[in-house]
Amino acid sequence: MTVPTALTIAGSDSGGGAGIQADLKTFAALGVYGTSAVTAITAQNTLGVSKVLALPPDMVEAQIDAVISDFGADAVKTGMLANAEIVRAVATRIRHHSFDRVVVDPVMVAASGARLLDPDAVESYRRELFPLATVVTPNVPEAEALTGLKIRDSAGQKEAARALHRLGPRYVVVKGGHLTGDESVDWLFDGKSFAEFRAARIVTQSNHGTGCTFASAIAAGLAHGRSVEEAVAVAKSYVTEAIRAAFPVGHGHGPLNHLYAWWA
Repeated sequence: MTVPTALTIAGSDSGGGAGIQADLKTFAALGVYGTSAVTAITAQNTLGVSKVLALPPDMVEAQIDAVISDFGADAVKTGMLANAEIVRAVATRIRHHSFDRVVVDPVMVAASGARLLDPDAVESYRRELFPLATVVTPNVPEAEALTGLKIRDSAGQKEAARALHRLGPRYVVVKGGHLTGDESVDWLFDGKSFAEFRAARIVTQSNHGTGCTFASAIAAGLAHGRSVEEAVAVAKSYVTEAIRAAFPVGHGHGPLNHLYAWWA
């Protein structure tokens, strides 16, 4: 039996709802063996982030190399990269190992509002990482920060997707969770046409780690050999059901139920 592998390069969430913890749960739930390279350690819970310690870039590189030398990776997902030096280090290792299924989640701000990326790292994302990405998965605030556009509706999502695609990724998904309406609508752009993914909007406090989970679910789909559009469709469904099945944890923005399919 051969099980696909996926590598997450992201920060650690001590509360277990986002970051590498969410990614590894997602990989396991979707039938992928997950490995990790930790970029930063955070002290956080459902109420917020109280402290962040970014790891030295060479330690991030060493983790990536150790994983690849033994396990390989059928897909790679990047999350919180903290600063420009780590962004550049990760881009260097992606090029070195010739990864061809790379999901870039440009994590900038936590659900609680805490900043998770140094401002000077935004340009490093644009120049260094986006040209190496199979798909990038910004939410509305991230897409606005990366493009300078204001996004209020689907037309704004599409305009941002076009602008981001010009930076080099093969596909762009601009997520609609931060907009209003009865449905959450994501738009996937391949440089020529758009695909639409809709789901009922679920009003809940259990929304911590949705972006991490969505991106890692796409990576899991790519690791299984699915097309990008198929992987996004599965990821959208998985995140929606994980939100719907969430139970109260903590006193703030709680996590999804990543293992809902196995829990009564």
